[in-house]
Amino acid sequence: MVAHPVAPVPDRLFPDDEREARWRARFTAPRVSRPRWARDAPDRCVYTSNVSGTIEVYVWDRATDTHRQVTDRRAGTYAAALTPDGEHVWWFADTDGDEFGHWVSEPFGGLPAGESAPAALPGVEDGYGAGLGIGRQVAVAGTSTDDGTRIWVRRGDGAAEVVYENKEDAGVGALSEDETLLVISHSEHGDSRHPALRAIRVDDGATVAELSDGPGKGLDATAFSPVAGDQRVLVVHERRGREELLIWDLDSGTATELAIDLPGELSADFTPDASALLVWHTHAARTRLHRYVLDTAELSELPTAPGTVSSADTRPDGTVEYVCSSAAEPATIRALHPDGTDRVLLDPPGERAPSSVPVSDLWVDGEGGAIHALIARPESTFGPAPTVVSLHGGPHAADEDRFTAVRAAWVDAGFVHVEINYRGSTGYGSVWRDAIEGRPGTTELADVAVVVDRLVADGVADPARCVVEGWSWGGYLALLAAGTQPERWAASIAGVPVADYLAAYEDEMEQLRAFDRALFGGSPEEVPERYRTASPLTHVDAVRAPVLVLAGENDPRCPIRQIDNYLDALAERGKVYEVSRFDAGHGSLVIEETLRHVATEISFARRAVMG
Repeated sequence: MVAHPVAPVPDRLFPDDEREARWRARFTAPRVSRPRWARDAPDRCVYTSNVSGTIEVYVWDRATDTHRQVTDRRAGTYAAALTPDGEHVWWFADTDGDEFGHWVSEPFGGLPAGESAPAALPGVEDGYGAGLGIGRQVAVAGTSTDDGTRIWVRRGDGAAEVVYENKEDAGVGALSEDETLLVISHSEHGDSRHPALRAIRVDDGATVAELSDGPGKGLDATAFSPVAGDQRVLVVHERRGREELLIWDLDSGTATELAIDLPGELSADFTPDASALLVWHTHAARTRLHRYVLDTAELSELPTAPGTVSSADTRPDGTVEYVCSSAAEPATIRALHPDGTDRVLLDPPGERAPSSVPVSDLWVDGEGGAIHALIARPESTFGPAPTVVSLHGGPHAADEDRFTAVRAAWVDAGFVHVEINYRGSTGYGSVWRDAIEGRPGTTELADVAVVVDRLVADGVADPARCVVEGWSWGGYLALLAAGTQPERWAASIAGVPVADYLAAYEDEMEQLRAFDRALFGGSPEEVPERYRTASPLTHVDAVRAPVLVLAGENDPRCPIRQIDNYLDALAERGKVYEVSRFDAGHGSLVIEETLRHVATEISFARRAVMG
């Protein structure tokens, strides 16, 4: 086995204490997710926080304003939900971040000393999560394994039963308020990137209705009406080339599109009385909230705080609670009351994270249309500067004008920070998102090249000091860029990447194999040349710049064997590279580990561009 060079972790990034403390404080400052309340007991809430130094699950009793840490696990905990009565909290128990496990349940007030949380759904197999719905008398959970997807239903205190099973990817969509109907998202047609919907009866699993928009057009069931007996389902569709909304009425069998005149893409949820929708409007890397009245089609923007909204819901009294931030200002958990009063809802103990710099927008014409990029520049930078091009993961994702401690750290370190919503990103229409199908990797990098050329021409980026960086899909693109665009990059930094696509396909979770089949147009056996062209390992001979790889030992999405294959190939060819391995999955929930990753990356980039 090859002994790969280990990337050093610097003790500090800055010589002066104030700057060193500032960048670290953005990661260590207490953060909380938006509290989610129990349906029938809205004073009881669950959220996640980094207060302990690791992201864990907490509960909050608003009536007494008391908080309790629920989980305390070495690799952290990322998923939790409350039962409707608020008496129990469910959380997902995996092993060291591998995402494979099952739901467990414990009382809201905590377990007796020495006891462990038991399985919430005894008899349900361990697997990767494929959705969850907790009702008053019915619970629904999806599991994904190498055999495909199963959806389980437990009625009352009975044993859980499989109501749906298929080798293709599927998941729990939504459970009706009266718990008689369940909507499932499925890809029996073989395209998990564009799923169809099926409504079934909870009591026997019989099909009630089907909804499919055909090839290349996906559907997403966001919620049933919260009113008992109202069998309307809110669905996101893309019939006109962007994400919009429709109401699927399972009683009448109709699907009614909602004509909401806003640019960009939409998602939504019902208000508590189902008379209106809380609408998320995403356009040009910003998300804002609107209210849409269903009877009158009246649309109004909500007077939320400035910034990009990342999460929101409507309380029983009509208060909208939401999370808002910008590139310059850290996130706050806020409440917009029916009278228009807007306030901070929950302020965790401790110092608030230091602010950063705003981003500016850059639009550049590319072969597929206008490419949107967000640029953050150090305040004292003049003329061409060292630049890090940070590529987002997904690829079904997008960079937005919201706060991230990582971006702020790079800017503090003197780098122009560039985020590019390349073809494949969400938020810019279906054609843009699906443009990478059949040719992933090289399509995105063509857009990256156009943006970088523009920044060089504008005197923003120094062409000799450009670093490409990313995690997950962004890490994959960074490695692919090192081999297919070697003349462009002074260094390539890849966190939890796909490095050897053929081996990755063999080892990754089945949900991602299904995604890859849809993305490439088949499996490696069916379209081998597409996988070969898209694999960074294929282009390893051409790598010139130093490469840093950060890899999770328990990663089910970008497994470690295929990364080792790539590192071995670098070693055999005498390339300059370093590796940082960590004992977690697809990233880390431990704050100190994240600090080590960021420090390692910035130190590596500095050595590459500054000597």
